[in-house]
Amino acid sequence: MSPVVSSPPRIIRIASRKSQLALVQTEWVQAELQKHFPDRTFEVHTMSTQGDKILDVALAKIGDKGLFTKELEQGMIEKKTDFAVHSLKDLPTRLPEGLILGCVTERENPADALVVHKKFKDKQLETLPEGAVIGTSSLRRLAQLRHHFPHLAFKDIRGNLNTRLAKLDAGEFDALILAVAGLQRLGMSDRIHQVIPPEISLHAVGQGALGIECRSDDPEILSLIKVLEHTPTAQRCYAERAFLRELEGGCQVPIGVNTVIEGEQLTLIGVVASLDGQKLVKDSIAGKATEAEQLGTQLAQKLREQGAAEILAQIFAEVGR
Repeated sequence: MSPVVSSPPRIIRIASRKSQLALVQTEWVQAELQKHFPDRTFEVHTMSTQGDKILDVALAKIGDKGLFTKELEQGMIEKKTDFAVHSLKDLPTRLPEGLILGCVTERENPADALVVHKKFKDKQLETLPEGAVIGTSSLRRLAQLRHHFPHLAFKDIRGNLNTRLAKLDAGEFDALILAVAGLQRLGMSDRIHQVIPPEISLHAVGQGALGIECRSDDPEILSLIKVLEHTPTAQRCYAERAFLRELEGGCQVPIGVNTVIEGEQLTLIGVVASLDGQKLVKDSIAGKATEAEQLGTQLAQKLREQGAAEILAQIFAEVGR
């Protein structure tokens, strides 16, 4: 009898965007999995997405269905890669058939941050002078900040983190609003001038967490990536994503959230705001963390009854969606 030769374990191919932040996040996942499974091989495969290529148009005007994820998803569907690492806030709440959100990692601080030009180093968001130019690509940040600070001027900004900071330092903007988590992951915490409290700006759905997407029919990959799952973060993010899905909003609409788990109770706050900041609907819900998705859906229904649907319909008409 000939000896039985076992085939080597498959090489696991991880899909990632090419940006510096995306690679830092993907390489962290790769390193963590390598620690848990030292006998396995994990390779990173990078690709550019539509959102990476179109930098001269506001995100909301491009449309947001998989703007930073579609190409990575196609690679998985075609079995060229095995799973993809996303900033969870970029991952649509409705995924292509055959793909699932297989893992949510522990969340960094999900708040937004104020980053200022050096001439305003002694100012806070509340004390910036009238007409100060604030850069943001997010309609969510824009709407909430216009509501609280109508005297400030807001200007769209695109590009990666380093590009945006260079524009700020060159004097094209007086301040920027960026995610705390992204600055921290790139070792730029020193640029955080002020962490914006949730009373002023609720963060994006999934902000600060990584989402690992994979094929639903691949139990081997699912079992590997599940070691990185952080249950409290996952529950918070499932509630937020259900809220967004029920409102039929996308990544580029003024919908903000804040979620806290204390013991077994989850509290979700949600907001929908008009682009001019004039109309703002905000409410909260609390219940069992194990029923996170139902809570998100119920809160969305509460906001609909309070006028959120009309606000969103007007926004979709304005941005040409």
